[in-house]
Order: sequence, then structure tokens, then C-alpha cells
Amino acid sequence: MACCETIAARRQLTVAKTGRWFNNLSLIVLSSILVKLAFPVAATGVAAAAATKNWGLLNALQLPPWETILISVLLLDLIIYLQHLMFHAVPLLWRLHMVHHTDLDLDVTSGLRLHPFEIIISMGIKMLAVAALGIPVLAILIFEIILNAASMFIHGNIQLPDKLDRRLRLLLVTPDMHRVHHSVIVRETNSNFGFSLSWWDRLFGTYRAQPVAGHDKMTIGLSQFRKVEQMSLIKLLALPFTGKEGYYSIRHIGGAPEIISKHKKDQ
Repeated sequence: MACCETIAARRQLTVAKTGRWFNNLSLIVLSSILVKLAFPVAATGVAAAAATKNWGLLNALQLPPWETILISVLLLDLIIYLQHLMFHAVPLLWRLHMVHHTDLDLDVTSGLRLHPFEIIISMGIKMLAVAALGIPVLAILIFEIILNAASMFIHGNIQLPDKLDRRLRLLLVTPDMHRVHHSVIVRETNSNFGFSLSWWDRLFGTYRAQPVAGHDKMTIGLSQFRKVEQMSLIKLLALPFTGKEGYYSIRHIGGAPEIISKHKKDQ
């Protein structure tokens, strides 16, 4: 994907890639270490235990293996969608998720730009879901491959032909579709929450086809974090506890106009 970005870039980058890549790659390395320490047994370990002890809904249903795997992958993708929505809706979780949205450009490494605490919480949710649903090990492995590949693909700064993009997004999330989610405009940030399948956004009414300013002119990031100096690794790690929440959390939707105006002024 990084090679594709150099050949067919969708947008011109606005800040130096070196600093962004250092921050994004450092965050994922640190997160991986902390997750390993926090969860010595990963989701596959929980799945193996669930199969042995017959935990979970799918183990109780006793479906054919291929049906169980297909349903498991679909359910995990839905859970990721709902989890993403929750990280926008709950103010405390949004503070963690802000780190992902502070990236001033979008490219293949942006999908790695997650606060370690967000990844730890996400892993906890995944393990609970695996135990409750009885997800098999093979389904988790398939889903993780799809999820990680999709994350790099949808954050990629690549140009797809319009016709191909329109056809792909009938089933899958495309880079242009997900880029809308990284817009500085609030109503666009709170849309297109899916990672792999585009169905969930269409089904739950969170789908937005295009950014109002167009992909070439839209602004990426959050309005309260526009300076590169705010984006050092240390500041990103501290950001959930020190940075302003902004007007992006879904809890503000439907607020009284006078309160909204005051909040924006304070930001």
C-alpha cells in the first residue's frame, strides 16, 4: 500500500511524512507490547477455551463449520463497527480515539495511529465477544487478517477509478469512503464508521458518500489540533488527559444552538 501511494496518490500530503510515520509506528509498537503484557492469552486463546468448554452462542447452535466461520466473521465485523461508534459516542472513549483523528494527513500508517489504552480496551471487548459468541479460532485468524488488511487499505492515500470505487463500496469500505470519516467537519467525522463491510453504515444510517469540500480540498484532522508541534509522540500519549475534547463527540448532537456556539467559542 505504501508503494501504491507513491505511484497513485489521492491527495498531496500537507506535513512531512517522517515525523508522522515515526509517531504512528511508535504507537503501534508500544501498544503491541502493552497488550501482550495486559493479555498474555489473546483472543485466540479465549476461543480455544470456549471451544473446549463449549462456551458461547455458536457452540450451542452446533452449525456446520463453514457457517459458523462465516457468521463469526460477520459478527466480529459488526462488533468492530459498533465499537467504533461507541468510541465516538462516549466522551471518555472519544478522548482516547482523538489520537487517531489528530493525524493531519491520511496514509497507510494512519490505521496504526491508536492510543495504547484504546487498543487495550478494544482487545478486552473482543475477548468478551469471543467468549460470549463462541467464535472459533480459525474465524478469529481470518477476521484479523481481513481487519488489518482493510485498515491499511481504507487509510491508504491512493487513487481508485470512480467506477471501481462505486462498485467496491457496495460491499466494502473504500479509501474515499473512509476518508470522509477523517474530515475536520463534525457531521462528516461522525459518519462512515465501518472498517471492512460498508453494509453497517448503510443499515444504521451513518453512511455519507462524499465530503462536502471534495476529496482534494477537504481538511483532514480535528479543528482543535492543527499544529505539528501538538503531535509529538509524548504529546499524543498524553493527549487524552490534556487535550480539549472539541465538538466531535456524538453526545453534542442535538444540543441547544446557544450552548453549541459557546462551546465552539471556548474551543
